[in-house]
Parts: sequence; structure tokens; C-alpha cells
Amino acid sequence: MAINTHTAEVKDKAAETLGKAQEGINTALQKGKEVAGAAYETAKAAAETVGHAADSATQSVGKGVKLMGESVRDMGPQSGMLGSATEGVASTLESTGHYLEEKGLSGVAGDFTDLIRRNPMASVLIGVGIGFLLARATRS
Repeated sequence: MAINTHTAEVKDKAAETLGKAQEGINTALQKGKEVAGAAYETAKAAAETVGHAADSATQSVGKGVKLMGESVRDMGPQSGMLGSATEGVASTLESTGHYLEEKGLSGVAGDFTDLIRRNPMASVLIGVGIGFLLARATRS
């Protein structure tokens, strides 16, 4: 009878210890989920901040390019063949600046992605060509 009582006490202690271990594991898992969630939110906020900063910088560059186009138009020759070339360069700079201001970096990246999807072979060939030129430029 003493053995059965002792066995029952050991079983009770084992069950109690197992219960405490499960509670500890559940608490640790919950804490881990909370930490992971907080880390995710922090990373998401940082990515959004960087994205907004990049868009803002792109828009500033666009404004600068647009102003440069206006300066080229104002300072360049107004007539003749050089006048036509100046007008073409100024118009291109202004439209590029306007595009950058309107679209921002995310819009430019989206347009670039669409262009690659529409022309996959040309994109691959251009990539290979750029890689070849970079390899030639970096070789001693």
C-alpha cells in the first residue's frame, strides 16, 4: 500500500511539473509572438519612412531637372540650328523633371517593371550588354 501511495505522489508531482512546464512554454511562445509582432511593425514603419524619403528625394531631383531645362531654354540660342537643339534639350529636361515630380520613385519603378514585362528579350539583352561593359571597365 505504501508503494501505491508513493507511486501516486510521484505521478501527482510529475503531472504538476508537466503542467508548470507547459505553462512556461505557452508563456514563452506568447512573448515570442509579441516580440516578433513588434519587430515586424518597427520594420514596416522604417520601410515606409525610407520609401517616403526616396519619393521626396526623387521629386526634388525632378524639380531640379525641370529648372535646369528652363535655364537651358533661357540661356541658349533662340534661333537657327542651335536654337532648335537647345529647345529640344530644354523640352526633354522639362518633361523628364515633370515626370519625376509626378511619379516619384515608386511610380518610376512601376513603369520600369511594366517596360521589362512588355519587352523581356530586349531587357535581357540590355542587361547582358551592361554586364559586359561593366566587366570590361573593371578588368585591369
